[in-house]
Amino acid sequence: MLDTHHKNLATFIHLSTFSRFFIPFGNFIGPIILWAANKDKSTFIDQHGKQAINFQISVLLYAIIIGTISVPFFIFKVFRNMDVLDFPGFNNFHINIGEPSPLLYIGGGLGALAVIAFIIELALIVKASLSARDGQEFTYPLTINFLK
Repeated sequence: MLDTHHKNLATFIHLSTFSRFFIPFGNFIGPIILWAANKDKSTFIDQHGKQAINFQISVLLYAIIIGTISVPFFIFKVFRNMDVLDFPGFNNFHINIGEPSPLLYIGGGLGALAVIAFIIELALIVKASLSARDGQEFTYPLTINFLK
């Protein structure tokens, strides 16, 4: 049987991922500390803690993948018309603004995908927190189960 304390702990585990806006890697540190300290109290807390940590690790992995794909597109576009080896200084520095490259569209599309994914991530964290508050199990979509 779940009591209010267990529901609150599970809710705070999910909400502690927002600490990343104040503390570097707070989205990992907060849930791990709360989960590790309270996972033996109930299976409900254990399940929500694992879900929150798995989701944050999965989001980090997806962000690294999107970043490694999109960043080179911007670099190739910026340095396409520049002679990097024979750069005389700022006297003859010219930026050629021509027609947009398809690489820029692909990189911009991946950047827009990253922004949309961030908004979805925030919405899923709030939904998981509300589910924990109500005493319901919650499973994040597209989450790799690192902790089982």
